[in-house]
Amino acid sequence: MTVSTVKTDQASAAVPPVARPSVPAHIIKSDAEAIAIAHALAAEFVKESSKRDRDRIWPVAELDAFSQSGLWSINVPKVFGGPELSYATLAKVVEIISAADSSIGQVAQNHLGVVAAIRTVSDIEQQKLLFAEALKGTRFGNAFSEFGSKRAADFETRFTDAGDHVVVNGRKFYSSGALLAHLVPIVALDDEGRAWYAIADRGAPGLTVIDDWSSFGQRTTLSGTVIIDNVKVPKTHLVPGYKGYDKPTADGAIFQIIQVAVDTGIARAAIDETVHFVRTRSRAWIDSGVDNAWDDPYTIQAIGDLTLRLHAAQALLERAGYAIDKAVAEPTAETVAHAQIVTAEAKILSTEIAIAATNKLFELAGTRSTLAEHNLDRHWRNARTHTLHDPVRWKYSILGKYFLNGEKPPLHAWS
Repeated sequence: MTVSTVKTDQASAAVPPVARPSVPAHIIKSDAEAIAIAHALAAEFVKESSKRDRDRIWPVAELDAFSQSGLWSINVPKVFGGPELSYATLAKVVEIISAADSSIGQVAQNHLGVVAAIRTVSDIEQQKLLFAEALKGTRFGNAFSEFGSKRAADFETRFTDAGDHVVVNGRKFYSSGALLAHLVPIVALDDEGRAWYAIADRGAPGLTVIDDWSSFGQRTTLSGTVIIDNVKVPKTHLVPGYKGYDKPTADGAIFQIIQVAVDTGIARAAIDETVHFVRTRSRAWIDSGVDNAWDDPYTIQAIGDLTLRLHAAQALLERAGYAIDKAVAEPTAETVAHAQIVTAEAKILSTEIAIAATNKLFELAGTRSTLAEHNLDRHWRNARTHTLHDPVRWKYSILGKYFLNGEKPPLHAWS
């Protein structure tokens, strides 16, 4: 299902907003329930995932099911009526969904990160207001990154004070989830150069979302350009995001762990596809001396190696989740740095196994695995695209500085 036929050659056309949910979303009661719901959704999402990628069909019904399932509010604090589940569980949920369709897994990323930021920086009244939205099934998109700035954290989008509201102006790109969001958090600077989340209604006058995402991977993340032309945002929806980084908090690690989970999900899907193809379609090599491709000793060794590396990444992902839990409960320089470091370790391994597994798929499955009818290249395209969010070469630097010289990681959303 799709609600728009706008493509890159028609990028001047805006995509209309979608209606808010008519009934409240489910509220999950336990970690076990969250995992069970994620598996049930994934079993449905995977059925048409290849077709959605091939034809760039928006996952409209799937996204509604995902956000109404209660999985989009699992980090809302209990005091506000939310489940407040472990970040290890949150990461596992994102991994499970991403193994079925990594674009859908990524769409939830910024929503969950913004919910975490609201917990960190908002006052009680703002938390009540915005957490109530999340519990109803309202989806937060994002309008964070900008296309032409020197660095990712350099923002030109600004807002001006207008009494009971602010007026925002700017232009954004890489706005995953914005097309089908109900609210769009816009990163904008105040007169002092501090970054806030100005959470605009998706249908606000002057807010234009364009379907011009043309990447070869993660093709249905509902991303694109967001044009912000004198958009009014009530001050009730102006969140002081900068406070999450002017002192040690887990906010950066939370944004990062969700990235890790998307990549372990992609790796899991690629390994599963490799095993299935080798078991059902691949031929034994001429010199192998075996009748079945699955008896090839080199294939056996490679699958063992890939699975071991995935399990290592998953183990670090779980460890990072528990480290984040502690940093959220007890935010000190030490607990936050530990959460950042473990998450960086997981990010390195998840990136490397996602690229390795999606590449090795073709080597082990053989030439026929490259046929268009299988669309197996989507896994490599998704892995290569998603892992570009922040370079792992800088993660190695963070680890080296920490373990060699005791230097704590920087405080920002990429660390």
